Amino acid sequence: MYSFKKILNSMKSPRSIAREFNRFFYRRAWRYKRNLKGINFLEEDWDNLIILDACRYDYFSEYSDLPGKLEYRYSLGSKTKETIRENFKGKELKDIVYLSDNSWFLKLRDKIGAKIHRFIDLRSEDYEVDYAVRDLDVVTPETVTEHAKKIHNDYPNKRLIVHYLQPHHPFLGSTGEKYFSHSSSSLWDVVREADLSSKPEVVRKAYKENLQLVLEEVEELIPHLKGRTVITADHGEMLGERLSYFPVREYGHPRGIYNDILTKVPWNVIDSDERKEIIEEEPEEKEEVDEEELDSRLRNLGYLS
Repeated sequence: MYSFKKILNSMKSPRSIAREFNRFFYRRAWRYKRNLKGINFLEEDWDNLIILDACRYDYFSEYSDLPGKLEYRYSLGSKTKETIRENFKGKELKDIVYLSDNSWFLKLRDKIGAKIHRFIDLRSEDYEVDYAVRDLDVVTPETVTEHAKKIHNDYPNKRLIVHYLQPHHPFLGSTGEKYFSHSSSSLWDVVREADLSSKPEVVRKAYKENLQLVLEEVEELIPHLKGRTVITADHGEMLGERLSYFPVREYGHPRGIYNDILTKVPWNVIDSDERKEIIEEEPEEKEEVDEEELDSRLRNLGYLS
């Protein structure tokens, strides 16, 4: 009874009803808050883990020509918040340095009891970053690459996570510039505001351009990394496909929707004859975080209402 009360309480629109019913089935009547097919990425074998935010396996497979062997894995979540929570909760990982423009780790780390050697927030005043064209509030992929090279050299004995925001919106390419403005919205809202909800081909072209931009930067970064490097994603992205159980058209990556589009992610392995000598050390002192600033960043990406 409680489950259906939850669905009824979400009845803001037919779309939200459909999402909640789909969530009900994927989460086995809300008994689980993770994808049961998913694996913990942190327990896999890698020296460097490059995360492309919202990168679908099928698009990566078609458009990437990166070296190495392309496999796939299933993510524990369909949203960054879920993926971070389920991979890091309760873990003390003194061998990891995590560089990111996505703020979910900062938002969750104390709540989920996660400890790593260091989290590097590119929005911190300690870092000079360039923002994308059209005054979009997102660090450029070129800037992430530049800082990743430096951090890799500064921490040669740590496992390195580099988290690019792309291909997640806002869309930086020519199609994005032509069709999309960027407000504090989810992808669904951005598409609706552009009056393109019935034209998924436009959204898919803008997404592909974002993916190609970030793949160019990953290709630039790879030769500068020592050891075994894996390129993956935190989750996928729906680009006008229909949900499974209640088949409404969807854009974005709603929480708790564990279909293959949202949870099957690339796992591109680039092996090396020379591995890092990984050394655990006590976590560096945590920087103070501004909760309002964190919420503002996440809201700009459509994560918070």
